Amino acid sequence: MEPNSLTCPTCMGLPGALPTLNKKVLEYAIKLGLSLNCEINRRSLFARKNYYYPDLPKGYQISQYEEPLCEGGYLDILVDGGRKRVRIKRIHMEEDAGKLSHESSIDRSSFSLVDYNRASVPLLEIVSEPDIRSPKEATAYLRMLRDVLVYLEICDGNMEEGSLRCDANVSVRRKEEERLGTRTELKNLNSFRFIERALEYEIRRQIEVIERGGEVIQETRLFNPDEGITYSMRGKEEAHDYRYFPDPDLLPILVEEKLIEEIRATLPELPLQKIERFMRDYGLPLYDAEILVSERDLADYFEEVVRHFNEPKTVSNWMLTELLRELKESRTTARDSNFGPQHLAELLSLMKDGTISVRMGKEIFHELFISGESPAEFVRKRGLLQITDERSIEEVARRVLESYPKEVEEFRRGKEKLLGFFVGQLMKETKGKANPKLANEILLRILRG
Repeated sequence: MEPNSLTCPTCMGLPGALPTLNKKVLEYAIKLGLSLNCEINRRSLFARKNYYYPDLPKGYQISQYEEPLCEGGYLDILVDGGRKRVRIKRIHMEEDAGKLSHESSIDRSSFSLVDYNRASVPLLEIVSEPDIRSPKEATAYLRMLRDVLVYLEICDGNMEEGSLRCDANVSVRRKEEERLGTRTELKNLNSFRFIERALEYEIRRQIEVIERGGEVIQETRLFNPDEGITYSMRGKEEAHDYRYFPDPDLLPILVEEKLIEEIRATLPELPLQKIERFMRDYGLPLYDAEILVSERDLADYFEEVVRHFNEPKTVSNWMLTELLRELKESRTTARDSNFGPQHLAELLSLMKDGTISVRMGKEIFHELFISGESPAEFVRKRGLLQITDERSIEEVARRVLESYPKEVEEFRRGKEKLLGFFVGQLMKETKGKANPKLANEILLRILRG
């Protein structure tokens, strides 16, 4: 959309324009607070956070400070094969600022452009306690948090488009010290890969500063992904520098217990709960469960397939390979795919009962995914039924062995790995239709004659 095409008197801070509370963001904040085990304060207050920056037309940001909506929660994450708890300090509502784009002209002069389209759009800020000890833990925390937000349908989780943004505070300390050192803030990290790289660099940079006898300066820094370094943006303010005071244009928020309980009743099964259930009830390894649960649609798709084809690990294997590849290439989701859960269950059943081979199933998967046709009908119309007649397979097997007398002699002298070669040739002759198990048995019987 065109820059500055969605502005209004309120977001531009024009005289006489007054803000109002967006009811939906309040409901979302309560929903998120409950999901992250927070205390929902029955009374909370909006404040003005005063600072000047070109993307903030009013010269202050409406936020919450002394009395936020949610406090004192936690989020459990999975890292290094175990659980770790990251405490949540607070969740508060605030308005977004505009967006600055830093450009360079042909004559190499630099300038910035401002877009106020998102100014005054409501957002939720989640502040964690300093419990994260490595870049790996940080990305695990953010991935789990993203999954929670997507499951709650609060956010689409798209970091590159700015739906989810991360500001990371980084500080180091010597092993014998308990107090954390001076922190720096890394601003607007917009991908999990960049977050990990930025944190790794900043940790190294701070250690080098201290080991040289210098002092880490409290500041806000940006990450340059092309060079893999962070650089200073501005000095980092303390809370008193913002001169917080209650916003005179917005009344205190009084939350009724009835509203909290109504929202609590709508909470879905959350990602970590689902991961543990998938491992417990379906016998899946952690790797499979984490990927399947990373998208709610994908998890629902898996459970629907298993309802019709009760071999969870087989279903998982096909989803994590064939299905995910097709979804990625077609840029679609499990929910919107023509190839629904019933299609995959039907295809797996055809392979299990010997109607088609696994190899054939993989060969036709792409066409089935695109067309959305019934696998059984597809196989019948194209004459792809698996050959299970022993006499027919034996005829082909003898022709194959007669074509490779040298290899047959080597097999009989002990080079039994050649069996795979013979099977491959037989499958080629039958265009993949021969039952692989029968092909193996018949070839072995003839070779050991």
